[in-house]
Amino acid sequence: MAQKTVLFILIFLSGWQIQAQILKFGIKGGVNYANFTGKDISSDAITSFHFGATAELRLSEKLAIQPELLYSTVGANYDNTLGDITKEIKSKLGYIAIPVLAKINLNRSITLEAGPQFSFLMSKKNEFKPGDTNSYETAIVAGLGLQLTNSVFIQARYGFGLSKVAESSNVKNAVGQLSLGFLL
Repeated sequence: MAQKTVLFILIFLSGWQIQAQILKFGIKGGVNYANFTGKDISSDAITSFHFGATAELRLSEKLAIQPELLYSTVGANYDNTLGDITKEIKSKLGYIAIPVLAKINLNRSITLEAGPQFSFLMSKKNEFKPGDTNSYETAIVAGLGLQLTNSVFIQARYGFGLSKVAESSNVKNAVGQLSLGFLL
């Protein structure tokens, strides 16, 4: 009976170890350098932030899926001219962003990451027109990751919006991100 119990515990712990290697959870945060792109606007970038949770589902030695749930602020500074009066406006949009990235291990330390991102507007400050900002955005994101230790990583990423920020213009979000994260 004792041998069966010990055998069961060893099998259970082996399965736990395999599961821990396949799926990891973590946190990350960092700085955004965001701007608007499009023919309808000439703008200057703003510096903002992002933070949230990340996971890594290892599919093979070289490939993983990395879903994230982030709060991210983007936007831009631009001039709004009405008649002879020009006023600089700082537009800041806060999104819940959900990137789902394919993560390709180029070697033991460097990863290539790319995939879609789905974002939901949570807050807006100095938007185009009251009520005009779209509440949903899609984007393509791509970047590089650097695994510093088994748990600590740095990522550099660029996100290019596919959806218009507002229905009244052909303006899209663009953001460069630099992140520091920790996997458990």
